[in-house]
Amino acid sequence: MDRGLHQQTMETRLPGRSGSLQTLTRMACLALCLATLTTPVFSQAILEGERFHPASAHNGMVATSHTLATEVALKVLKDGGNAVDAAVTAGFALAVTQPRSGNIGGGGFMLISKGDGSAPEAIDYREKAPSAATETMYQDESGNVIQNRSRFTHLAAGVPGTVAGLAMALERHGTLSLKQALAPAIELAREGFIVPQRFSEGLEQARERLQRWPATQATFYKKDGSAWKAGERFRQPELATTLQRIADEGVKGFYQGETAQLIVEEMERHGGLITRQDLIDYQPIVRAPVHGNYRGYDIYSMSPPSSGGAHIVQILNILEGFPIRELGHNSADTIHYMAEAMKLAYADRSEYLGDTDYVDVPLKGLTSKPYAEQLRQGIKQDKARPASDIRPGQPPGYESPETTHFSVVDKWGNAVSNTYTINFSYGSGITVEGAGFLLNNEMDDFSAKPGVPNAYGLIGGEANKVEPGKRMLSSMSPTIVRKDNRNFLVTGSPGGSRIITTTLQVIMNVIDHDMNIQTAVNAPRIHHQWLPDQIRIEQGVSTDTVRLLEGRGHKVVTNSAMGAIQSIMIGEDGTLYGGADPRRSTSSAMGY
Repeated sequence: MDRGLHQQTMETRLPGRSGSLQTLTRMACLALCLATLTTPVFSQAILEGERFHPASAHNGMVATSHTLATEVALKVLKDGGNAVDAAVTAGFALAVTQPRSGNIGGGGFMLISKGDGSAPEAIDYREKAPSAATETMYQDESGNVIQNRSRFTHLAAGVPGTVAGLAMALERHGTLSLKQALAPAIELAREGFIVPQRFSEGLEQARERLQRWPATQATFYKKDGSAWKAGERFRQPELATTLQRIADEGVKGFYQGETAQLIVEEMERHGGLITRQDLIDYQPIVRAPVHGNYRGYDIYSMSPPSSGGAHIVQILNILEGFPIRELGHNSADTIHYMAEAMKLAYADRSEYLGDTDYVDVPLKGLTSKPYAEQLRQGIKQDKARPASDIRPGQPPGYESPETTHFSVVDKWGNAVSNTYTINFSYGSGITVEGAGFLLNNEMDDFSAKPGVPNAYGLIGGEANKVEPGKRMLSSMSPTIVRKDNRNFLVTGSPGGSRIITTTLQVIMNVIDHDMNIQTAVNAPRIHHQWLPDQIRIEQGVSTDTVRLLEGRGHKVVTNSAMGAIQSIMIGEDGTLYGGADPRRSTSSAMGY
């Protein structure tokens, strides 16, 4: 246990009886109803000065994508736990309340930055390819990619990492036992929770894909096949039993024993690859975060196999040479420079990024200021550079859209930024029979064939080809910004390929445009990923700006909401400000 974080046992402080959790559930539902009455669910992000006010507190702040997870995590902080305790509790709670993206059948990344100024730490609990995986497993005999084999079959699932990763974080830096951190999630699964509208709508939208699998239909739909409606209580007894095994047996309760057997049997019934030995062998890894500096602020973000940290730093390095503040938020000039920098970074992503345990990634070169200066020289002020003219650069020196992010800061200034996923909404759609949780389809994040885009339109190369035991490339970008060696901004987002640019823009909104955190989160976003060659924008960017961008040669496409970022900013006086993203209607930021 790490003595740098607050040490205190919490034997009796977490909800342990159904009455306490039902009270919490009623409170959360009331909070959601009141929020709906006072703040319309996101339809378009419109920036209007400072009318968006963040949650504020002095002793602790939690921002997650589901109010119940925020509530249980905040209770941990109130009862004396630290940020890691609260984050792990939230992670397991989201696996119950938000099954479309919160998970124990997937994986992710956690960034931890203590309040004492010591070096931040990254925990990589990304899924791994099974030992029987092969480079051409998603191709036919002619070498053509077989559509959806890497997405909606048992071959789509990587070896899950979430349980091992959250347990490692707790063991290294927490004060709770794993059993204590799991208690709220177990109770939420066993006693149930009141379904919000988003939950019901998601099941309706995914009905055709999910009801292909009997175990998924039995777990997430009523006996007559209908979806649970908003306001009804939804229970998951099989998931509660699975979580209880982890609480009783530790990590072995998932990677060995009965749960492991259920996963293996699921694979064997349907031609999947995950074996008992794959589960036994899975281990998360502690890594050093990517580090950069933007206008005097230290940026720490996730290192490979995530591409997020490298390219957030790379894009910021390029943009640092332009007077973004003077050009103005979402002006034609600012968006033009942002899009041009994004193109260059995503082109490099296609060539160089992968699991550093398997390939050499020129990380220092990609994130260096001189390389950014070199790339910046190719950006013209008045003309878009066609994607067809852009190739991966030559950096020196080798070395979802349904994902869930949450941020936590405690009263000692410790900060946690965590992003995890099962990839698509509801992952592969396949529920492990008898275990009550969905399997990921993260194998689609490998290059099924170098040069062929994945489901998010991202191009991958040899560095991200399928190999046994390898971690697939990700865009997840849990990020912590420091100023003068003090935690300043904790942020991250879901959104597949748009995670990187969503996180980037909140950082810029705060640093370049002096926005409070809620305004920074709400502001309209843009995205460019090199291919396809278009700027995607949310509603709220002015038509005059769009016309000016088109005049420079950009193709501009209006998209639905991008990302659902959960952020916390720490003021100079220690006040904590939470910004929950209204693009996800169940999001909440709460402090005390």
